[in-house]
Amino acid sequence: MRIKNRKLAEEILRMTMIDQRMRERFIAGKTKWNKRLDKKHTAKLKEIVEQYGWPTISLVGKKASHGAWLLAQHAVHDSKFQKKVLRLMKAAYRKDKKGIDLRNVALLIDRIRIIHERNPQLFGTQFRRGADGRLEPFPIRNKKGLNMRRKKYGLGKFEKNLAELNQSYTRWAGKAKKEVEKMERRLKLKTR
Repeated sequence: MRIKNRKLAEEILRMTMIDQRMRERFIAGKTKWNKRLDKKHTAKLKEIVEQYGWPTISLVGKKASHGAWLLAQHAVHDSKFQKKVLRLMKAAYRKDKKGIDLRNVALLIDRIRIIHERNPQLFGTQFRRGADGRLEPFPIRNKKGLNMRRKKYGLGKFEKNLAELNQSYTRWAGKAKKEVEKMERRLKLKTR
């Protein structure tokens, strides 16, 4: 597929890489959460959206379009912008079914419903850590129709997704625990 705006794609991918690096370093306990970075990226994404509209796959390619969605998904400090992005993504999808990854629309719908509207999610994409340390979904509206809704938006079966997430989360948690233990050992060595 030919990308119409490579320069814009590179800019979005650069922001996405910085966004992900900060989150990975935070999870590993190597840095503090950087709220300013999310706000800075949101401001830049707003400028991009104002100038070009939503960064569709045809405009910036699949990776950069996904990156733009990821930056919008992380803009939880700006509900108005997240809702605008959702409207733009839906409109872009109606115009060109191949221009938007519909799975991203489902994830953003759930994020907005859970965080900003305090409503049960529709697709079962938002999770929290349960009392047993495993991931559990935030409340889901109409669980009977869940997998049918997920299928319509290109998402796999909820039960399989939850099992996979818990498996990778357990691996990650074990890795993070080892990293924390390593840091603690290093600190003890330095303080002696």
